[in-house]
Amino acid sequence: MHQASGRWKLGLTLALVTAACWATLPVALKLTLQQLDPYTLTWFRFLLAAGVMLAWLAARDGLGGFASLDGRRWGLLLAAALCLIGNYVFYLLGVQWTSPANAQLLIQLAPLLMALGGIFVFRERFNGWQWAGLAILFGGLALFFREQLGVGGRGYAFGSGLVVFAAVVWAAYALLQKQLLLRLSSPAILLAIYLCASVVLLPLARPAALLQLDGLHWGLLMFCAVNTLVAYGAFAEALAHWEASRVSAILATTPLLCVAAVAGVHTLWPASIAPERIGWLGYAGAALVVLGSALTSLMGSKR
Repeated sequence: MHQASGRWKLGLTLALVTAACWATLPVALKLTLQQLDPYTLTWFRFLLAAGVMLAWLAARDGLGGFASLDGRRWGLLLAAALCLIGNYVFYLLGVQWTSPANAQLLIQLAPLLMALGGIFVFRERFNGWQWAGLAILFGGLALFFREQLGVGGRGYAFGSGLVVFAAVVWAAYALLQKQLLLRLSSPAILLAIYLCASVVLLPLARPAALLQLDGLHWGLLMFCAVNTLVAYGAFAEALAHWEASRVSAILATTPLLCVAAVAGVHTLWPASIAPERIGWLGYAGAALVVLGSALTSLMGSKR
């Protein structure tokens, strides 16, 4: 089983970078979907990421690790790729039916499932404070969901189901990637996944639609694509240096950052995106998410 390097400060920093990227991504995706369909958007993100990663690894002679993979590892790599493709597609479909902050909070089921997987699969350990933090996280999510289900309609429930499924397959991807780190570097794993996704999604994409985008939406599309490289690169490296359960706790703060991002964009460009409808119950739930995240990630650190 893969063991973290123990450089928890570096892992914490990388996890925070990942959270910041994922907090701003739903806003950019929501705006890009005004002119582009979900499949073409996702295909382009993977294609650009694959090209950049391939050039980076080739320049550093980082492609040799694939020759040492046996059939079982290739199977794990393919499974990880399919899981990440499913996460991208179903999350983006869900964003169409919900607001960015709602979708981002729902997707927090993914790091929670990853945390439980880290405990049961990789034998990571939680102390009493961390279990309490995990319970508070679930309680905060429940409060937020209760309020949002009240203000949302049938479309919100449908979109929520899509995002929940995206969370399940993402947790499976994360655990598979952590095991693959035994044989491959994190950039090599991501390259294989990006290439596989570019091929799988090509029949569903409409590349000609890219020519119809205006300058603003081209900029948003490029931001989404670069966000893919930075976020998943930082996430993969965070798993190499810190336990999966600790990384997942930091990622649980992403919805709060997303709410701030939506508020900022709405303040600057009111017509571009609607403000989030969050009452006192929702904010209470969000505060509990932060508290639970802090307990889960920090109470396990050695003095």
